[in-house]
Amino acid sequence: MIFSRRSLLQILNRVEEGVIALLLGIMTLVTFLQVVVRYVFHSGLIWAVELTTYAWIWLVVFGMSYGVKAGLHIGVDIYVRKLSPRKRRFVGLVAALLCVLYAVIVFVGAWHYFVSVYTLGIFADDLPIERWKLLIILPVGFGMLFWRLTQAAVRIWIGKDAGLKLGDETSEMSSSMQPPVGGSGARGVQP
Repeated sequence: MIFSRRSLLQILNRVEEGVIALLLGIMTLVTFLQVVVRYVFHSGLIWAVELTTYAWIWLVVFGMSYGVKAGLHIGVDIYVRKLSPRKRRFVGLVAALLCVLYAVIVFVGAWHYFVSVYTLGIFADDLPIERWKLLIILPVGFGMLFWRLTQAAVRIWIGKDAGLKLGDETSEMSSSMQPPVGGSGARGVQP
């Protein structure tokens, strides 16, 4: 079975989204279970907090690269929007390259940390698993972030984008406050 580059990227995108959904579900289920055990049975699950903490770490690290891909990160671009398209693209490329540099620096630090934890053979506090297996997400996640930021920088370089895709709360809020088409704005009631 031969995959094209495009279908492989689509599969990776789906896996990324699936892992994020799975982690959120695990966190919700374990937290709910912990609440039930604590308040109904007056006991607790020793491992629940640590599992939820590591699931949260995985969710955040996966979410960073997903946020770059989906344009969900918040950015302050009020001044950049006032620039000419050429200058806006230049500023966007510089910003993307600085973000790539950040991802590389943190990836190197995460890799060194991961290797030291692996070498020392440290176990998690409350889970019967070696900690390196829980922390492998750090180098993997920052590698994914590097990949997504590099993709964004290339799109800016070749002129497909003028800058990093950012969440735009102002336009989202103003569009959500618009009255429905044909309505008076007051809960869609017709005059």
